[in-house]
Amino acid sequence: MSECVLDSSAVLAYLQREPGYKAVGAMLERAAISTVNVAEIATKLTERGALRIQEAIQELDVQVIDFDEDLSYRVAALRPATRVAGLSLGDRACLATAQRLGVRAITTDQNWSRVQLDVEIQVIR
Repeated sequence: MSECVLDSSAVLAYLQREPGYKAVGAMLERAAISTVNVAEIATKLTERGALRIQEAIQELDVQVIDFDEDLSYRVAALRPATRVAGLSLGDRACLATAQRLGVRAITTDQNWSRVQLDVEIQVIR
C-alpha cells in the first residue's frame, strides 16, 4: 500500500540527483504516482534528450495510478483553492490522487505550501 503520492518535480529531482533526491529515494518503495505525472516526467526527460525514459520510470518501482473520471472531477474541484498558488493540472492530479488514497503528496514546489487543502503536503526542499 502506498504511503504517499509523488509529484513530477519530486521524481525529476530523484532522477536528476537534484536537492531532495535522497528523501524521494527513501520513499520510492511506498510511493504512488498518477499517470498524468508520468506523462509530465516523460515529457521533461524527452525535452532534455534522455534515453530509456520508459525504463527509467518503470525502474522507480512505484505504484502507478490510472487517471480516471473520478480523478478528473477531483482535479477540477481543487482549482479554486490552488489557483492563487498557480498550481497546474499536473500538480492537481498529484493532489487529487493523494486525496483519493488518503496519503500525503510529495513535491519540491514551494508554491504548494501556500494552499490549504484536506491533503497533507510535504515540500522536500
